[in-house]
Amino acid sequence: MNIRRFLYIILPLLALALLSEGCKSVKLKDADEQFERGEYNDAAKTYRKIYNRLTKREDRPLRGEVAYKMAICHRKLNQASRASAAYQNAIRYEYPDSMAFYWLGRSLQAEGKYTQAIQAYRTFLEWQPDNLLAKEGLKGSMRAEAAKKQPKTRYVVKNAKIFNSRRADFAPMYLDKSLDQLYFTTTNEKVTGDNRSEITGMKKSDIWVSKKNERGEWQRPEPVEGELNSEMDEGIVSFSPDGQTMYLTMARRAPESSTSVEIYTSKRSDATWSAPVKFDILNDTISAVGHPAVSPDGRYLYFTSDMPGGYGGKDIWRINLMDRAGSLENLGPQINTPGDEMFPYMRNDSTMYFSSDGHPGFGGLDLFVARRNATGDFWSVENMGLPMNSPGDDFGITFGEGESGFFSSNRGDAKGYDHIFSFELPELKISISGWVVDKDDEPVPNAVIRIVGDDGSNQKEVARDDGSFHFRLERGVKYVMLAGAPGYLNVKQEFESDMAEEDAEYGVDFVLAAINKPQVVENIFYDFDKATLRPESKEALDEMARMLADNPNVTIEMGSHTDRHGSDAYNDRLSERRAKSVVDYLISAGVDPRRLTWKGYGESSPKKVTKRINKEYPQFEEGVVLDEAYIESLDPEQQEVADQINRRTEFQVTSTTFDMF
Repeated sequence: MNIRRFLYIILPLLALALLSEGCKSVKLKDADEQFERGEYNDAAKTYRKIYNRLTKREDRPLRGEVAYKMAICHRKLNQASRASAAYQNAIRYEYPDSMAFYWLGRSLQAEGKYTQAIQAYRTFLEWQPDNLLAKEGLKGSMRAEAAKKQPKTRYVVKNAKIFNSRRADFAPMYLDKSLDQLYFTTTNEKVTGDNRSEITGMKKSDIWVSKKNERGEWQRPEPVEGELNSEMDEGIVSFSPDGQTMYLTMARRAPESSTSVEIYTSKRSDATWSAPVKFDILNDTISAVGHPAVSPDGRYLYFTSDMPGGYGGKDIWRINLMDRAGSLENLGPQINTPGDEMFPYMRNDSTMYFSSDGHPGFGGLDLFVARRNATGDFWSVENMGLPMNSPGDDFGITFGEGESGFFSSNRGDAKGYDHIFSFELPELKISISGWVVDKDDEPVPNAVIRIVGDDGSNQKEVARDDGSFHFRLERGVKYVMLAGAPGYLNVKQEFESDMAEEDAEYGVDFVLAAINKPQVVENIFYDFDKATLRPESKEALDEMARMLADNPNVTIEMGSHTDRHGSDAYNDRLSERRAKSVVDYLISAGVDPRRLTWKGYGESSPKKVTKRINKEYPQFEEGVVLDEAYIESLDPEQQEVADQINRRTEFQVTSTTFDMF
């Protein structure tokens, strides 16, 4: 049998109401016997022949029954579209079992036909309103329909073509921490034995391995060496931490009984593996046990089973490998549901990945991550989302370096064959960059930028010759940045990177004030012909107060300048009052008054055109002094612009040795 889905295929036979023996043809009896043995591939073909032969009106009830059984076969073979069509035919011919609507919903969901699946689930819930699986299926379909309109996760998923054949390849697993050997299960045409599975129609599965060459490139897979593979089904492996013991699933097959599976072990010697030896977990021979997963510390073996004592369907259990007696443990209702939980993978002692069709998902088996809390008594379960999951079956994950690895899925395969896919969660590229310049937009030489995060990070960088800088950041961290240079005042800025799952490039520029020359304070506004500060000046003055707080040893003089209009005496008094208004505001903002002086310059110090002023007002040549004689040579419109430049508030550093004590 194909042990990829051993617990989906091997289950207690449904209590189907079969027609009396006298009403059956030999063919229908044969099909039922194939069905009861779990030989779904052969049974589906036989049922199809019978279905096509039943064309009379009185055959409608039997046609409904045959369609229903045929649907079950296709569902077990992961052929969702064929299963949907067959369930719809069973409903069309009034097959007397409301479960047809439930399974139709499941099959439509596995096709990604969420709107139709929602309707099927709702119809079924009219008969069984408390059915938990139908409720979860409805919830999952509704979420999946909504998720199609939402952005996918950042995972990048690709078909790992080098591992895949034209048949089924699935359940990849790294041998050990070297990450240079990948084992997986395959039903390709070169596997051991010639017989095909009556269940799947494919050859019975073997375990193959791919190895990396000296350049780190994966090579074409080959069968594992030794006595491991046989004409029976082998697959779905896990390894002890040292890579010397393999735990694997093997089929248990007897001619007159249902197929089931058990866990075996194999030992490695050099590059070869020994013949498998049964690993005893249960005494009963009815329950299926498979999908082994060894914890990273080698202490526990996690596995899947339909043994009694679970929550319905197939559950994930574990056993202590160091002391097996009495250690058998079901992982509980936070993990297990009335549906099927399968393919466990322990990434560490508190993080497990598994597949389920019982938790809300996108269809078929979905990949979930479960995280255990610090006290070990609660699991939180999260669907891994698109594109890790799909309408098909997604299962059998293994991690390599960081957030990358491989898993298996039958997405996009019309025959329902599984293939191996690679996945990677690219590292978020979050950074901040900008420039350190002076008030004239010139790069500040030898500027040093420091950035400290509340996550404990501390970075330092010297700006490049053009004044630029760049830092890598983390999500959701509060940062404080400080830029400074010899001969300039320090400037501090604070910000917080957001938690968005996307790349981000933040930008921030530092404008440093030189100590040895006056610096214009932009956006200081007064009422006309008055010294009263206007409200829109507050932002600029608050920024200046912060700058003084970042440079506690500095004292300054505030200077105010007027244009050429008015008498010298009037302009001197007005500018004096205006400079005093700025000082009063800074004192009210918490600046020590001993650090502040003020002076009104009136019109006595016309502004010299700097590079920055020339860039903003190219009509004024760099180096020109905007004195009265020059301004009067301009046309009236340009005179007003020049007067506006002269009307300014500046500060000048007077000392860098202030000591508040």
